[in-house]
Amino acid sequence: TNSSGIILAALGGDVEKRGDREEAHVPFFSVMLIGGNIEVHVNPGDGTGLRKALLHAPTGTCSDGQAHSISLVRNRRIITVQLDENNPVEMKLGTLVESRTINVSNLYVGGIPEGEGTSLLTMRRSFHGCIKNLIFNLELLDFNSAVGHEQVDLDTCWLSERPKLAPDAEDSKLLPEPRAFPEQCVVDAALEYVPGAHQFGLTQNSHFILPFNQSAVRKKLSVELSIRTFASSGLIYYMAHQNQADYAVLQLHGGRLHFMFDLGKGRTKVSHPALLSDGKWHTVKTDYVKRKGFITVDGRESPMVTVVGDGTMLDVEGLFYLGGLPSQYQARKIGNITHSIPACIGDVTVNSKQLDKDSPVSAFTVNRCYAVAQEGTYFDGSGYAALVKEGYKVQSDVNITLEFRTSSQNGVLLGISTAKVDAIGLELVDGKVLFHVNNGAGRITAAYEPKTATVLCDGKWHTLQANKSKHRITLIVDGNAVGAESPHTQSTSVDTNNPIYVGGYPAGVKQKCLRSQTSFRGCLRKLALIKSPQVQSFDFSRAFELHGVFLHSCPGTES
Repeated sequence: TNSSGIILAALGGDVEKRGDREEAHVPFFSVMLIGGNIEVHVNPGDGTGLRKALLHAPTGTCSDGQAHSISLVRNRRIITVQLDENNPVEMKLGTLVESRTINVSNLYVGGIPEGEGTSLLTMRRSFHGCIKNLIFNLELLDFNSAVGHEQVDLDTCWLSERPKLAPDAEDSKLLPEPRAFPEQCVVDAALEYVPGAHQFGLTQNSHFILPFNQSAVRKKLSVELSIRTFASSGLIYYMAHQNQADYAVLQLHGGRLHFMFDLGKGRTKVSHPALLSDGKWHTVKTDYVKRKGFITVDGRESPMVTVVGDGTMLDVEGLFYLGGLPSQYQARKIGNITHSIPACIGDVTVNSKQLDKDSPVSAFTVNRCYAVAQEGTYFDGSGYAALVKEGYKVQSDVNITLEFRTSSQNGVLLGISTAKVDAIGLELVDGKVLFHVNNGAGRITAAYEPKTATVLCDGKWHTLQANKSKHRITLIVDGNAVGAESPHTQSTSVDTNNPIYVGGYPAGVKQKCLRSQTSFRGCLRKLALIKSPQVQSFDFSRAFELHGVFLHSCPGTES
């Protein structure tokens, strides 16, 4: 709750023995709370001076008694710092330090000893508050093994004064109230669906082809539909002549709508500024009439665009492609956004005539829509998603991130395994999260055990990060970190070249680092496997096998 204090300071050796002119060549970095905001100072030691970044809390101040997270990551010349879920801030170092290590010999948390770093730090006030889960170069540091500490209460957190011990045990009411945890897992509500609406984007080629009267759209085209999506891109509808000289298409790109049409004499493009990818229902209308084109979203019209060229008629086939295109159809003139839109689409009208979605010419991987939905992919507890058919190489380092919500204490989250021993696995077992790794010299496990076994099956979103760095592993669940390391330090690589199984795995597949065979029931999102500097995010619609998985929407309200 205090406004200022040193959170962390990493100093180079013999700071005070150097003269002022040499100070610019002393490497150090610091993270400080100043006036309720976070300041990060970095001196790479190349003589180019101090770099500074100022981070503002989303709530206005970090002195609010709430938990906040700070990350500082260096990738060659770029240092990225982030506070909570805010946008990251970047600092750029000089070219001389691109491949140079910033050597620091002393790492201080919460303040610095008298006389240390006096010339380098703009503030010397010690931090008053709580600090936990300090991970330095992918290693979880244990405060209990610190070289020294002064006026620090290890393994306790008092934001106010320390409680005074009452003389009589019966009067000891100064300890904080224990947090109330649910006594049992949440019960899933019955799934409800939107009548007459359909979910697209289940594969890259999800679609309906619906018949319509093509002669009615020659002089005027007005398409109206209702849509709900969390996605930023995809094809919503398309129609064209057999030779594709004439066409009309509506695409989502960067979360915004783009309507293109060609009367055979040149492409006309109309855009609308509204952001559509907010998971809410929107009414969208695209119009070509009297040589003008425009888009209307929820009653707001875009600027009108005059038709390009001297064409006078839209000459297309009577086939309306809704939500995507068949795999064998190659649309040549509409750019690279031809994949199915991950969206729920309701009623569709062409020139005020409703299209019959019950009698399509063709339908492929289209499903019902949840009545209430949020971002994520739903696993019904019976199957799995299989990704990277050609095989994923874990090797020495990988960082796995995802978010999950569930009503069950057990379930497979992720597994990559050889048929021999090398493997990694993430799973829920009896309400705990287990992260297993076998580099070939025996399995090691980092286990996160919450206060009670029902904390993680409360139906709310939980964040998970599982990091493997050579023979060490770290698991972070909702900001709480646990670690493990193998005694066999020479064995550092998980030599896999196998698919990634998410939410479960087939009966005939061996998973050497999973105890459970129970498929996950709940929702997953934001799955990424990171090998710095490459971040590989996974879209489940690109899975080569899906069983019991419902993409791009998760039933229920965000919590």
